[in-house]
Amino acid sequence: MADQEEEDLRMALRMSMQNSPPEPKRSKPRDAGAPVASPEDLRRMKRELMAAAAEKRLLETRVDSPSPSQSPSPSKATVDRSPGKSTDFVRKEVDFGLKEGSLGKELSSEEANELFSMVFGSGVSNDILAQWSNQGIRFSPDPETSMGLVQHEGGPCGVLATIQAFVLKHLLFFPNEIGKVTSNVPQNLGSGRLSKSQYVASDNFSSLTEDAKARALVKGMGEILFMCGDNKRAVIATLNVVGLDIEGFAKNEIIAKALEGLTIESASDLQKILRIDTYTSQTTALQKLHTALPVFQSRMGALLFLISALLSRGLDSIQADRDDPNLPLVTAPFGHASQEIVNLLLCGQAVPNVFDGRMDFGGGMFLKGISMSVEVGFLTLLESLNFCKVGQHLKCPKWPIWVVGSESHYTVLFALDTSVQDENELEERESQIRRAFDAQDQSGGGGFISVEGFHQVLMEVGIRLPSEKLDHLCSTGFIVWSEFWQVILDLDKSLGGLKDSSGLMGKKVFDLCHFNGIAKSDINGSHATSGGETLVQRPRLTKLRVSVPPRWTPEEFMADVVVTSGPGGKESSGKDTEVTKPEPSQQAPLVDCIRTRWSRAVCNWVGDPPSIV
Repeated sequence: MADQEEEDLRMALRMSMQNSPPEPKRSKPRDAGAPVASPEDLRRMKRELMAAAAEKRLLETRVDSPSPSQSPSPSKATVDRSPGKSTDFVRKEVDFGLKEGSLGKELSSEEANELFSMVFGSGVSNDILAQWSNQGIRFSPDPETSMGLVQHEGGPCGVLATIQAFVLKHLLFFPNEIGKVTSNVPQNLGSGRLSKSQYVASDNFSSLTEDAKARALVKGMGEILFMCGDNKRAVIATLNVVGLDIEGFAKNEIIAKALEGLTIESASDLQKILRIDTYTSQTTALQKLHTALPVFQSRMGALLFLISALLSRGLDSIQADRDDPNLPLVTAPFGHASQEIVNLLLCGQAVPNVFDGRMDFGGGMFLKGISMSVEVGFLTLLESLNFCKVGQHLKCPKWPIWVVGSESHYTVLFALDTSVQDENELEERESQIRRAFDAQDQSGGGGFISVEGFHQVLMEVGIRLPSEKLDHLCSTGFIVWSEFWQVILDLDKSLGGLKDSSGLMGKKVFDLCHFNGIAKSDINGSHATSGGETLVQRPRLTKLRVSVPPRWTPEEFMADVVVTSGPGGKESSGKDTEVTKPEPSQQAPLVDCIRTRWSRAVCNWVGDPPSIV
């Protein structure tokens, strides 16, 4: 009897993991003289039996609990084997699981069509579909970049980079919550920015355990999905594969087998493999994500996560967020993630713009931007080219982590020190003056105030302008912010301005790290061979030293510095307070992105320049 049951289980496994119809069950008894199986065969057999047993339990559950539209089966042990039911139908049902029950809800044809059209449009190429159905969410095996997600395909980088940003948030600033015990972890860390307090995370990424990275990934994905669901719900889209409740390597084998030869070419293909679960409990959702992690690590992972985020927000809400809901979210002709996708994952809304709030044009016409503060931010090369303006919400996130956009790719910039966004003396003074000016601005944001309001500003912030500068600013009857600001930059600190000849008031030096998940040839990581050096293909992590000079012009700064030969070859000024001459800046497109956040930043690094493409 035991042999018979084992043979049944093996047959069920073959049915679920083969693309051809199952072989007929053989009644011939086993050869008693057969050789004893090896330990590896026994382990493999055990995994197969576990998978088959899980499948058998699910099949029995379906027969035991028919849908309301079906009449109860005569016997729960009976499986429909009528002649009219083809072996193809049986194989489809076993390969991709069950229509109802523990595998989640199936999308309707209408929902699947709407989802597919929203993401890919009507004329999507097979190449773009292949890019999005062949990118898993997996960490780099390279020790130096082990905290990073590896990208193989060009399209889904917007999804991967945003997940990466949230993973870094948890790895760097919440290590105690992912099982990494650190003595100097700050207590009671909330989701808000650590203003006026400093915490420096470790950069020893090679010491991260697989368990810690998995926990950070699950927490990051869960945080994004609940944010998309207004912190009320998270929808998790997984594959309709039997046996996902099994632990160990068998789960990966089942998923790999189920995906063999699978292509996504239409909405019906999506409908066939997708199963949807909705959660209102964060704890339960995180448990589901942990269980389904091998699914998101599979080649369908990036697409499944995007679908999860879209459904968490709701397809109707997604379309309402957008300025033009007729365009696909995945852009042609290269299949890149649109800004709407990136914004959805950053702030929970699929708005297309990166400025703060909403831009009204009158007559009911307006453009939608970012309406709230965010956990991790966004910078883009396009701002340095004057194609857009990133607002303060994205430039100054709660944590010093930014997704970086170029014309065709998304990467991640981050700091280990939480204080890099704290305002120094000059920045605080600038904010104080700007707030006082804006309080008197009655132009609806036009950036100018009356003479009466201007005198009120000067009194509030303690600025003493020379009479000739005051008369010049007031000569037209109103004061424009840009002209006033230039005067403040040129006004000495002793008179309430921002010019400080010591160079200390605006001095700022800090480190940033940049991660590009696409595997590239790395000269620094090359291996020496008998025939020369072999370049290593791996993701790129670059550390940058950033120096932000004071807020006057470079010419004025250099003119104020009397350079002499100091000890050890260092250059110093002849003033009472030493001012170090800034290092020559190395140039790369990433530097232009950094300067949109810290204007006139000087950046230096060792080795290959950081790449944002």
